[in-house]
Amino acid sequence: MNDLYLIYKNMTRKPLRLFLTCFAIFIAFLIFGAVTTLKSALDAGIDLAADNRLVVVNKINFTQPLPIAYAQKVAAVDGVENVTYANWFGGYYQEARNQIVAMAVEPESWLQVYEREILLPPEQRAAWLGNRQGVIVGESLAQRLGWKIGDRVPVSSSIFSHKDGGHTWDFVVEGIFTGSDPQHDTNSMYLHFKYFMETQSFGGEWIGWITLTTADAAQNQRIADAIDDGFANSQAETDTSTEEAFSKAFIEQIGNIGLIIFGVVFMAFFTILILVGNTMALAVRERTGEIAVLKTLGFPAPRIFKMVLTESLLIALIGGLAGLGAAWLIIEGAKGTMAQFLPNLMLDSGIALQALLFMLLLGLVTGLLPALNALRLNIVTAFNRG
Repeated sequence: MNDLYLIYKNMTRKPLRLFLTCFAIFIAFLIFGAVTTLKSALDAGIDLAADNRLVVVNKINFTQPLPIAYAQKVAAVDGVENVTYANWFGGYYQEARNQIVAMAVEPESWLQVYEREILLPPEQRAAWLGNRQGVIVGESLAQRLGWKIGDRVPVSSSIFSHKDGGHTWDFVVEGIFTGSDPQHDTNSMYLHFKYFMETQSFGGEWIGWITLTTADAAQNQRIADAIDDGFANSQAETDTSTEEAFSKAFIEQIGNIGLIIFGVVFMAFFTILILVGNTMALAVRERTGEIAVLKTLGFPAPRIFKMVLTESLLIALIGGLAGLGAAWLIIEGAKGTMAQFLPNLMLDSGIALQALLFMLLLGLVTGLLPALNALRLNIVTAFNRG
């Protein structure tokens, strides 16, 4: 008799119990897929951070500005390779709900510091450097807003005001950049810092933060200490950290996402583990007499062991794959509306593989004990129970 047929009949002998078990696993992997994808999107900036890149911000808080003169002093520190600076523009397009990740940057040094991440054709690079009213925009942002090269676009700021009394600047799209990695955020826009500084009504020569690269990542801590010591007891003391640490600290301001995910997934899995394990043990116990008959007919114990374990694995895979598929549908549906906040929101193959491993682990753990009981079942004892 075909083993798969026997497994199928055992699984479906009580359809309601099978449905409820699979549904519980479905919910667990729906949560796992959705929450892990959210964490991955939030951590994308951390994962892509360069080892030799440091960020200098105001010691009070990164929202407090720094004097622009600090950039030259930072560049003079031994071991510093390239230095650039930026200011948060707080941009939006047409309506306040159309938020844009817009930054005023020093263009040449910005492209040098991020030369590995920002891919821009040479002619577009030259056009941007030659036009102070020009901007470069990421591919995702250009697609979202329908912008093309040569377009004149009005972008407003929710923070700064224009010298003419308004809050809107006219820019020309001179280039559309892509990222060297699919996870790289291309939902941003960069404008000339000098143009921004000359046309704003307040703010003066202040910048939001300084980014620098070091000649050797092993010297990061020494250089960070030298920068912070150099500005100690000044009008704006600094806090220098690696780009990875800065991104991680920024993300953790909205909570320890890793701990939240661990808690949710652990609780869900622990509950499912008890539920499915109990269900499998009960199902095998109900079939004690049938297993004894199979052994009497000559079914070897290892064969019955594999049948029980396979049944457990199939239940875990059916519920788990359905839950992961539902999570993928939710993520794909939310991707469009959340693109401006979480441009890297995607359930990738790494998360799917991780979920598949958890499904196999769940099936093995919950099925192992019932399978062992079936393996060790004594025929005489089993018939005496009946």
